Amino acid sequence: MTVEVRDVPEANRYEARLDGGTAIAGVAAYIRTAELIAFVHTEVPPEHEGKGIGSALARTALDEARAAKLRVLATCPFFAGWIARHPEYQDLLYQSRSTVSD
Repeated sequence: MTVEVRDVPEANRYEARLDGGTAIAGVAAYIRTAELIAFVHTEVPPEHEGKGIGSALARTALDEARAAKLRVLATCPFFAGWIARHPEYQDLLYQSRSTVSD
């Protein structure tokens, strides 16, 4: 089984398909600016869980963020957990530079 992931910027999401098929097997929605990409929701239907689709979405999206020199804001629990388990991607995480405090 091959998981193919591609960015669909007009839909603000990455889409995964299996073995060259046309049916979407998973998505990772994002909001992108010139400096930042925020991953806000990841969804893999139950019939496709456990096949590495979520990991393929995360790895592809994060590799492309690195190539584009974007910082990553992982508001999606799946992306946050995936990055926590893969330290080679933790350098991408957005760090607030604000000095404002209460």
